Amino acid sequence: MKKTVEMPKFGSENEEADWWASREGREFVKRKSANTDKRNKGSALVNRLKKVGSVQIALRLPSNDLTKARDIAARKGIGYQTLLKMLVHEGLQREARRQL
Repeated sequence: MKKTVEMPKFGSENEEADWWASREGREFVKRKSANTDKRNKGSALVNRLKKVGSVQIALRLPSNDLTKARDIAARKGIGYQTLLKMLVHEGLQREARRQL
């Protein structure tokens, strides 16, 4: 059984930097990230879109729309490009259902 790695108190920034660069500091990071919640965060749509391959395109948008997208994305805690991809995906799905 491995011993638990505790983060020590540091007397200076140099001591802290040396500890983080050491094997013990790296082991601490590995253990902390292994203990974090493994569930996907964010919406199911964002997680699904991340798994789908994508093609890069150039799209011109009015600056006001881009500003709104960035503001909304920041509130949601996601990137504005991810938000735009979600909105396009949702719009296409909605239009496809109308065609049926």
